[in-house]
Amino acid sequence: MLVFVDANLVLFAVPKTGSTAYHMALKGQATISFAGKPAYKHMALRKYERHFGPFLKDAYGIEPERVAVMREPVEQIRSWYRYRSRPTPRKEKGVLGGMSFDDFVAAVIAPKPPEFAKIGSQLTFLSSDDGAVRVDHLFAYERPLLLRQFLTERLGKDFETRPKNVSPQIDAPLSAEMEAALRQARAEEFALYDRIVTAGGHLRGSVDG
Repeated sequence: MLVFVDANLVLFAVPKTGSTAYHMALKGQATISFAGKPAYKHMALRKYERHFGPFLKDAYGIEPERVAVMREPVEQIRSWYRYRSRPTPRKEKGVLGGMSFDDFVAAVIAPKPPEFAKIGSQLTFLSSDDGAVRVDHLFAYERPLLLRQFLTERLGKDFETRPKNVSPQIDAPLSAEMEAALRQARAEEFALYDRIVTAGGHLRGSVDG
């Protein structure tokens, strides 16, 4: 998460949406930059509203506009799959041990996901306690130029990002049957992403009021 007091913006770091690249490119311009511990860097909206938002209002007198990036849901989960398939010092085939993408998706949407499949969801990350998505600017991951133009205008300075934490490019096909199950299980998330695409890649205004 990055907070820009003068620009009155907070940029949320939704996992697997290129947040590390933006963090590295913009941390020098940010008033507050969370790094290291994922619980702080990837602070979800509801935690922000409970604790950090009130702190910003008390300490800086601001209620910054909320900016976030959302990725096409299948691709975001595929990125998680590739990340957890990468070799580690103790596991030649990573945490998943060669598991297929179909089986990983099935585990992710199971009523009680196993530890390796507890990746959360973008919708949950961006939702308040009441389930509303209160984000002022929601960008499609697949349209990075829109976010760059927006931040350049608001911050008054252009920047460039470089790929960070790129997962290995392994094949990860998804069967039609499992994709249908995923879309049914996460229908609201797919619907929100479709709204961003319909808006041209930048959904403006507090999404749910």
